[in-house]
Parts: sequence; structure tokens; C-alpha cells
Amino acid sequence: MEKQPITSAALLELANKMLREHEDYMSGIEAQSVEQKNGILVFKGEFFFDEQGLPSPKSMMVFNLFKHLAQTLSGQYQLID
Repeated sequence: MEKQPITSAALLELANKMLREHEDYMSGIEAQSVEQKNGILVFKGEFFFDEQGLPSPKSMMVFNLFKHLAQTLSGQYQLID
């Protein structure tokens, strides 16, 4: 299957829509940037840390949601910018 070309802005819009519709979504989770490394889309955004600067339970949620985006979208899209 051939990948569809897409801009990072359009892909982020799609990714954040998918995040908001995901059953594990929590307020404040947002993909803020995306890059392509060896054909895999890597999404980045804020990770949530506790008072000691350690990952909070929300951090693992962000990681898992971004991983879901990468697995779902990397086979479909190729960044063109």
C-alpha cells in the first residue's frame, strides 16, 4: 500500500482529533510536533511529571497514546515538509 503524502500541520490536526476520540484520552494530552524517522512517525508533546520531576501516571498514558498514533498512522502517511 502506497503512503499518502501529508504536511506535518495536517497530520497533527488528524492525530489530535484521533487522540480526543480515543477511549483513554485525558484533557491536556496533545501532539505538538511530528517527525518521520526511518518511515516511522514520531509524535511529541508534553509529558506530565509529578512534584519530584518523575513521570506521573499521565506520562505513561501520553506515551501509549503517541505510540498508538505512530502504529496507526505510519503505514498510511509520508511527511512532505
